[in-house]
Amino acid sequence: MKEISLPFITKLTMVLISLIALVYIAILGQTLLAPFLASFLLALLLLPMANFMENKWRFKRAIASIISVVIMISVISGIIYFFANQLSDLWNDWPLLKVQVTNSFHEAQTYISRTFHINTQKQLNYLNESAAGALAKSATVVGATLLTVSSTFLFLGFILLFTFFLLNYRRILYRFLTSVFAEEHTEKVAEILSQIQHIIKKYIIGLFLQMLIVTILMITILSVLGIKYAVLLGLIAGIFNLIPYLGIFTALLISILITFATATGAKVLLVLVAFIGVHALDGNILMPLVVGSKVKINALFAFIGIVVGEMIWGISGMFLCIPYLAMLKIIFDRVDPLKPWGILLGEEHNAAKKRRVYRITKKIKLEERE
Repeated sequence: MKEISLPFITKLTMVLISLIALVYIAILGQTLLAPFLASFLLALLLLPMANFMENKWRFKRAIASIISVVIMISVISGIIYFFANQLSDLWNDWPLLKVQVTNSFHEAQTYISRTFHINTQKQLNYLNESAAGALAKSATVVGATLLTVSSTFLFLGFILLFTFFLLNYRRILYRFLTSVFAEEHTEKVAEILSQIQHIIKKYIIGLFLQMLIVTILMITILSVLGIKYAVLLGLIAGIFNLIPYLGIFTALLISILITFATATGAKVLLVLVAFIGVHALDGNILMPLVVGSKVKINALFAFIGIVVGEMIWGISGMFLCIPYLAMLKIIFDRVDPLKPWGILLGEEHNAAKKRRVYRITKKIKLEERE
């Protein structure tokens, strides 16, 4: 069969049109595609448990899939319940928070009056005008909030159903992916799928382990420093740490606001120092040890992926972009024509670099993962 060589401008045009079409389809299909892609990651995480129950305990595949999903629901429900209890404690102290905010507001008014020579009445007039504008939009805000809550429940429901279906019909999906390509590529496709399953599973487990360690570290440090709501702030830091780069700054901002409303400026400074220290420890030690570097995306394209993910799918897009960029990198690295794109997504490779080893005791040591 004769190969057709197309001009560069034609290839570029076709690539751009394809990208625009994919983004447009992703925006239109957000309700379906976002929970499906999240469910795929969860199915990879639950796959060993389902295989164990199916092979060792001789459960039927549907029963093993249902039990795996139920265990996942129980764990997530426990985390949400614990988080809700912490928020209820914050809600009980709401009168104290209002007093602290009021005092801070009056101090800010006095400072503005002395520094910028703007009297209190002008400040109040400006605030009243802003409040009137906010009230005029209150109906829209309430409607958007209700829509967000309902969309969240719909998203979670789809995730549970898709996770069960992916676990239950995983063999059919595997056979489809291996048979959709030409027969001479079957072995390579099977190898890529196996490596994606193995590496992404380790990557997701590493991220959750990293989240757990960061949460425990933050809770411990903030408790020692005497910060109120240390458990809540530690949970926020751990959960938001799943979003690279932007997550830790969002968690820091929330923690500073809560600490400022419940404590003095010195405590706010301590919270800032604690976040910087834990983030430095996480980036330089925890990330290489726990998550590893096999699917590490360089900071430039990780940041671009987060921004694009937020533009297309909001918060869910920010969470999903890094694992799926990692999958793309695995595919790029193993398909010869796409290897330059894998190099572009990855970190600079240093062949002479040795893996770091942290020795805890004579018999226990932590070695940086590949």
